[in-house]
Amino acid sequence: MFHVKHGPATQLIARAAALGFDLSTEQSGRLVALVDRLLLEPQNLTAIDDVSQAVDRHLADSLAGLAMPELSGPNVLDLGSGGGFPGLVIGMMRPQIAVTLLESERRKCEWLTKASADLPNVRVVADRSESLAMRERESYATVTARAVAPLVPTIELAAPLVAVGGHLLIWTSESAAHDGEGAQAAALVGFAAAVAHRVEPFPGAHRRILVLQKRSPTSGRYPRRPGRATTRPLVQSESGTATR
Repeated sequence: MFHVKHGPATQLIARAAALGFDLSTEQSGRLVALVDRLLLEPQNLTAIDDVSQAVDRHLADSLAGLAMPELSGPNVLDLGSGGGFPGLVIGMMRPQIAVTLLESERRKCEWLTKASADLPNVRVVADRSESLAMRERESYATVTARAVAPLVPTIELAAPLVAVGGHLLIWTSESAAHDGEGAQAAALVGFAAAVAHRVEPFPGAHRRILVLQKRSPTSGRYPRRPGRATTRPLVQSESGTATR
């Protein structure tokens, strides 16, 4: 059982309606209870300490991704899941989808394991994406990435995990959505050009969700060794050349 906080729950129902979702009071209450638990965690897993802000910046922002038809399963991997957004929200709202929360930090994995204990469709994997890609290469219909890394490293880290014909969804800013280096990186690892969807999960938010379809297998040279995607980006900022 959970206690419904009517203010935050009502706020989330309104945000969901603006995104095209008919969210029930029970569903909203469960999601608000999730951020309540997160804010009470002693590990300081989020910089947000206000429930109303968490409803907007974690829950509503995650729900925006569920408006994308490409996020339909049958399986989803949430890359660098952190506090569990959007992965936990997907798992709660879409019980028919098998959701993997991938996170390399132990303390975050401990939280994710507790938070998903009553979600049989969710598993937590404590590992780096480069290592998981060696075992579960191109296995996921959809990979989600929210606040993981800059655009180019995120594309490289996700690509070996996305099945051909599948999709990568990246939550990003307006400016990053038009990043030419991101387009170059996408082409190098098998993605078609990104389609940028403008979303406004809460008033004043200017978000883009980039949807990239996997058109061809990612070269066997990827993933590179752990850390390489961020320390030596696939497309170099200063020159626009590819790192091999």
